[in-house]
Amino acid sequence: MVEGVKSVPFDIKRVYYMFDLEPGSRRGRHAHRKLNQAMTCIQGSCTVLLDDGRIRRELVLDRPGLGVQLPAMVWHEMYDITPGAVLVCFADDVFDAADYIHEYEEFRALAAAAG
Repeated sequence: MVEGVKSVPFDIKRVYYMFDLEPGSRRGRHAHRKLNQAMTCIQGSCTVLLDDGRIRRELVLDRPGLGVQLPAMVWHEMYDITPGAVLVCFADDVFDAADYIHEYEEFRALAAAAG
């Protein structure tokens, strides 16, 4: 069960799923300017790379009760996704294409400027 503010540190305004992913695929590969998210893998597993511009770390999501918060201005990538995996993301706002940072070098420059 997931409840906004209790299970994730924000009110949930959008939920989306990733499934039927190609073997060897990488998802994410972007950051958000303002959006906060939380993610869990409810079936199968995947590795999540988190990069705030200073520290990069990897987490393995391999059970439904384990999740990760993806705050704004954190570059994230999901890979090593097992066949049949289902990832669920909870977001604190609706979709906004302008909120995405797709180029890693742009992200690094913005993160460095933010201090």
